[in-house]
Amino acid sequence: MSIFDLFKQIESQKTPTGPVEAIVVCLGNPGDKYTFTRHNAGFLAADYLTQKWSFRIDRLKFHALTGEVTVVGKRVLFMKPQTYMNASGQAVKEAVDFYKLDVKNVIVLCDDITLAPGRLRIREKGSAGGHNGLKSIIECMGSDAFLRVRIGVGERPDPRYDLADWVLGTIPECDRQPMFDAISHTPTALEMLLQGQLQKAMGLINGIGKPAPAPKEKKEKAEPDSEDKTETKETP
Repeated sequence: MSIFDLFKQIESQKTPTGPVEAIVVCLGNPGDKYTFTRHNAGFLAADYLTQKWSFRIDRLKFHALTGEVTVVGKRVLFMKPQTYMNASGQAVKEAVDFYKLDVKNVIVLCDDITLAPGRLRIREKGSAGGHNGLKSIIECMGSDAFLRVRIGVGERPDPRYDLADWVLGTIPECDRQPMFDAISHTPTALEMLLQGQLQKAMGLINGIGKPAPAPKEKKEKAEPDSEDKTETKETP
């Protein structure tokens, strides 16, 4: 470990001081049976972040497990709502109202079935896109103007497959490593977003796990006719 890495680690372990400046909401469902389900991608990201930045999310507050850490010089509250997914907005609103923050100071980490495992996507705002946790936050906050870091969990194999069964299904072994690889980029995403570098973050993060474009096929040149087309005069 270099001296710079050591200083960074010491900085991350400092007890946060001053007012909370941002809230990171990691969505999921409480309970062991949900731990490795697709809908718990946000909780899995939270667990990774606690290891990366050496802090805990274990204090029950605002109907959520919470923890604080200093990130890029800002005191940040991390939340794992314990309300179950469909009521996540209640916990978020309590925290936002308590700290008197604008909804723009909220970042949500959640699963996304439109992205393949291994993909991440940052969005500045927008609709819930069928995600009940996001829907609850939008309804409770009265706004969709909060940042999201969406973690790919893969599409249903068939549109007729029940959506609830899919997102509450266990992440298959073949998808876990790509998902964990993507989650390993969430600290970088959060650091950039907390510094207001939205466009830079989107440019970097939204390309993670994206398959490279197929090489263009080269057109084959037409081969010259091998037949000798030179006319020969018959001898009398």
